[in-house]
Amino acid sequence: MLHFELVTPEKLLRSEEVHMVVVPGTEGDFGVLEGHAPFMSTVRDGAIQVYRTEKGEPESIQIRGGFAEVGPKGLTVLAEHAG
Repeated sequence: MLHFELVTPEKLLRSEEVHMVVVPGTEGDFGVLEGHAPFMSTVRDGAIQVYRTEKGEPESIQIRGGFAEVGPKGLTVLAEHAG
């Protein structure tokens, strides 16, 4: 499972284990699974798609601005606004 965190300047909104997250990057959407290579991207306004299971329906979370980082501990999205 992939560790996913969604953070805004105000607070930590999500910290959970999920199957996959699709992020609206400024260069295009990208999906992150467990074991993804280290990666960093700015994000555009749009919706993060959070897949809790491999075959499950995604949950959409609207975000505005920020950046995403994939590292050894998982995916962290630092958004200017989320909700």
